[in-house]
Order: sequence, then C-alpha cells, then structure tokens
Amino acid sequence: MDVIFWIATNIFGQAAMLLGFIVLLGLLLQKKSTSQVISGTFKAIIGFLIISAGAGVITGALTVFEPLWKEVFNLSEEPLGSFMGQEVFNARYGSAVTLAMTLGFVINVLLARFTKLKYIYLTGHMMFWTTTIFAGIVIQTAGDVSFIKLVIFLAIIMGLYWTIQPALTQPFMRKIMGNDNIALGHTSASVSLLSALAGKYLGNKENDSEKIKLPKGLEFLRDSNVITALTMGLLFLVGAIIISFKDTPGAQELVAAAGEQNFIVYAIIQSFTFAAGIAVVLLGVRMFIGEMVPAFKGIATKIVPGAKPALDSPVVFPFAPNAVILGFLGAFVGALIWLVVLGNTVSYVFVPTMIVLFFHSATAGVFGNATGGVRGAVMGGFITATVVAWGQFIMVKMLLPGTVPDTAMWAADSDMFILGPIIRLLAQLFF
Repeated sequence: MDVIFWIATNIFGQAAMLLGFIVLLGLLLQKKSTSQVISGTFKAIIGFLIISAGAGVITGALTVFEPLWKEVFNLSEEPLGSFMGQEVFNARYGSAVTLAMTLGFVINVLLARFTKLKYIYLTGHMMFWTTTIFAGIVIQTAGDVSFIKLVIFLAIIMGLYWTIQPALTQPFMRKIMGNDNIALGHTSASVSLLSALAGKYLGNKENDSEKIKLPKGLEFLRDSNVITALTMGLLFLVGAIIISFKDTPGAQELVAAAGEQNFIVYAIIQSFTFAAGIAVVLLGVRMFIGEMVPAFKGIATKIVPGAKPALDSPVVFPFAPNAVILGFLGAFVGALIWLVVLGNTVSYVFVPTMIVLFFHSATAGVFGNATGGVRGAVMGGFITATVVAWGQFIMVKMLLPGTVPDTAMWAADSDMFILGPIIRLLAQLFF
C-alpha cells in the first residue's frame, strides 16, 4: 500500500514526472536507443517545467495591462479576483490533464483504426492547452472532482474532438491543398469553417488574394513574436499615454508602480515582458511536445495504416501567403474594435493576444480565400477577432473565473470558446 501511495504521490501526482514517464514508455516501446530515450524523457520534463515559469511572467504583465485599460475606460469593476492560476492549477490537476491527454490520444488512434475517420491529431501543444482549459471549466463547474472521473471525462471528450475536428475541415483542406494527404489539426477549425462559409456566400472567389502583390516591408507580419510585441506594445503605449494625462487616484497608483522609471517606458517594457513570457511558454511546450508526439507517432501509424496526420495550422500558410496577412489585418482591426466595445459595454478588458489572433486569423484567412477570395480572407480575420474577443469574455468571466482565467486570456482560443459552454453543460450532467 505504501508503494502505491508513493507512486500516486510522486509519479501521478507530479505532472512533469508523469509526462516524462509517458514519453519514456513510448520510446521504449519503439525500441529507441538509450541515448534517444534519456534525451527525450529529460527534454519532456524540462519543457513542462518551463511552462510554469513562462506563465508566471505573462501573469505579471497582465496584472499591469488589465488595470491600465480599466482606468482608461473608467471601469470600476474589480480585477479577476481570487483564482488558482496556471501554476497552482498544474500542481493540483496537471497530472489528470496529462493522463487525460494521453488516453484521449489513444482513443483518437482507436477511432481512426475502427471507423471511417482516419485522422490522427498530432498538434501536441494544442492538445495540452485544450485539455487544460476544459479541465478548468469542469473544476469550476463541478468542484474538486475525483481524479479518475476527471481523467475519464476529459479523455473521452478530447478523443472525440481530435477525431471529428479534422474530418469537418477536410473538405476545405482538399480545396486548399489540392490533395487529400494531410488534415488540419488545430483549434482554429471553428473560425476556419465559419470563414469558408462566409467566403462562399459573401465573398468573390475569382478575386484570389494571391493575385495581389504585397510590399516586402510587411514580411515582419509573418513572425508571431514580433507581432505580439508590436501589438501589445502599441496597446500598452496608448494606454500609458492616456493615463499620463489623467489625475485620478487610479492613474496615480499606476504611475507610482513604475517607481523612478518613466511610466511610458515602464509600460512598453511590460509589453515586451508579455511577449517574452509567451515565447518562454512556447519554448517549453515545443520542447515537451517535440518529444511526446514522436513517442506516439510511430506507434499510431503502425496501428492505423493509411491514417492521415492532422497537423498544425501553418501547413496551409504556403498555399495562400497573402491571405495569411489579409486575415491577420482583418483580425487586428476587429480586435481593436472589440477592445473598445467590450470595455464600454460589459466592462471587460479584452486581451487581444496576438499569438492566438495571428495563427487563427491567418488560417481563417486561407480558408476564407479558398471560397471567397480577398473578401473572404479579410472576413475570416474579423470573424476570428469576434469569436476570440467575446469568447474570452465569456470564458474568463463565466466559465472558469476561479481556476485559470489568466491562462484563458492568452492560451484559450477559437474552438475552446465555441465548445466551452458545451463542456460546462456536460460537466453539470455527469458530475
């Protein structure tokens, strides 16, 4: 009994160790060399631990961004309030999330093996964040549920989602790619489908975006790190300038937080800190996913001959690079509009995280262009901004305010926002 308790506490109770164990098992089953096994296992554990460090950096920057814009809009509502946050949530439920993600992947493979939906979802970082956000909704809705129930519920939901989502987008993927070799495995599927439909009925397919010649000066838009820093820098800068001309107690408190440093410079540094935090988190995610996906990919393809890999959204970018930029520009304009609208209507400061808006609007732009040309691409971006802005408000304020609302501000995205209310309803029914 003591041995079981030790294993439960030190392996299954520690998300990083559980993840390392899963990768270790996957590599051993594939008969990898000793060097590959050690390297893969260690990188997976280190990568997972890096995520918590990056999440802390992001949260620190958000604690400046939110009150800054609340003061700009003269909002009196309290900040996020008391919540666990990603670090505490990982400590309590990270093991359940990791195990559910693994079992969900197994369910995905089995469904691909025994049904006509021959898609294996391989976008690992999306697997992790989606499972985390859905776990946050379940805990918020049903309280501190048992480990086993949480794992089973999440595994079934994720396994179904990772199998069905690529199938829904595949008809448009064939149109974009010109073949049926790969599928889309990404949480931008919902806005991509909406964009393709909007383009079909409201766009002009003949006015293809790829007929447009864009200046080389806009090539920096392809770098998500630069876009994140630039956009958040602009928002922090505008907010800081407005605050500098206000003489309210709230404005004085914000300026005082900068100490001897100029407040505008302080705000700009916070924007770069935010971008750096996301870069750190993505480094950690890429590191542990880079080891986890190969650990299962070989096994999955042996079990499911002829399966199509469902891959990350950038696989569609080369097929319509102009649509990528048009989609992002549409999202950027939409994000600024919804920032003002949400602030003045429901007293919520929307955090337009560019890492989400870029990848989702870029993908939606490509889908929209495939059916509606330039108009479809731009509409795809605006649709993305709309779903992300209002989805973030509903997610943060209603679906998981006490668990990981901080994470939802920058890591939750389109499909999670669309499916979030459904997850809450199912949690109410089954727990």
